Amino acid sequence: MSKHLVVVGAGHAHLTLLKRMAELTRQGNRVTVISKGAFHYYSGMGPGMVSGTYTPSEIRFHVRQMTESRGGVFLEDAVVRIDPEGRRLILNSGGEIGYEVVSFNTGSGVDFDIPEEYRNEFVFPVKPIHSLVQAREKLKEALEKTPQTLCIAGGGPAGVEISANLCELVKQVKGEADITLLAGRRLLSGMGTRVRKKALQSLTGRGVSVREGVGLKDIAEKEAVLTDGARLKCDYLFPAVGVAPSPLFRESGLPVADDGGLRVNRFLQSVAFPEIYGGGDCIAFDPRPIDRVGVYAVRENPVLFENISASLAESRKFRAFEPQKSFLLILNMGDGTGIARWKSLVWRGRSAFLLKDYIDRKFMNRFQVSGEQT
Repeated sequence: MSKHLVVVGAGHAHLTLLKRMAELTRQGNRVTVISKGAFHYYSGMGPGMVSGTYTPSEIRFHVRQMTESRGGVFLEDAVVRIDPEGRRLILNSGGEIGYEVVSFNTGSGVDFDIPEEYRNEFVFPVKPIHSLVQAREKLKEALEKTPQTLCIAGGGPAGVEISANLCELVKQVKGEADITLLAGRRLLSGMGTRVRKKALQSLTGRGVSVREGVGLKDIAEKEAVLTDGARLKCDYLFPAVGVAPSPLFRESGLPVADDGGLRVNRFLQSVAFPEIYGGGDCIAFDPRPIDRVGVYAVRENPVLFENISASLAESRKFRAFEPQKSFLLILNMGDGTGIARWKSLVWRGRSAFLLKDYIDRKFMNRFQVSGEQT
């Protein structure tokens, strides 16, 4: 018996599902993909796109074409409420759609309240990545005319990478900019002294003012209001202050973690509704807490596909997701070097960036199957 699968969000964890969709439609199943845009951008290469290391077309997937060429239906829309009892989704456009099985990979947003009138005008959050695509074009044009004041809020990996790649953008266009990184309590807190030291050396050596012990409290017109009460004028502000899932799951009455992430079991199913699946930044893995980093979303890919296929076929052959306990982290420092950490090993240099570039391009080659660069 054919079923209706709805795929909400075209993020990293859904790419295998999208690529192998034809296997599901050939079995008579209907597949509908709901996404806010026709393209999905890979977050791992987003900072490199800011510096021009990559073009926008090199870091995106054409999810509309991927869907429609494999027998699915693509809706450019968003889900605003879930009715799990009635198995239906309420859409931003005002319509609704039913499902037998649904999977969410709606990602996350910056965990900060950004006034709408400032968003993508002078405030560009690091997520979603398409915000950075707009930021690069606007900033590049501005730098060619006059010196700019840039502020990055957040001392985690995203804040470090954006700061470093902004330095490279300024250099490439032969512009001038004062760049300040508001690192919060401490730059790269929890990542170890050696990683922190190498990041500081790289940033300060290129003129970035790294301010520890102070963060972003509020946003005013062309100003960052700091936690110590001071105000910092900025032509462009890039919030990178941590991520949070959409309030969709909490507002729909589904079981969620404290931060609003959809609680899922080891098969990536909702702990209350087994026909609801999820992956990536929007979930909270019930067996044990895991970081919201891209490596887990990528590794959830085959698990989601296999388990959703089993649900559609009414099979009980489910595969458990087993998150790795440690993973390779490489920061793209914008100047052709990277900072790598693997367990106790830390190094900075060209080889670290080349390793990251190889891994990222290999991932893109697997899923850029819809003429993204033509």
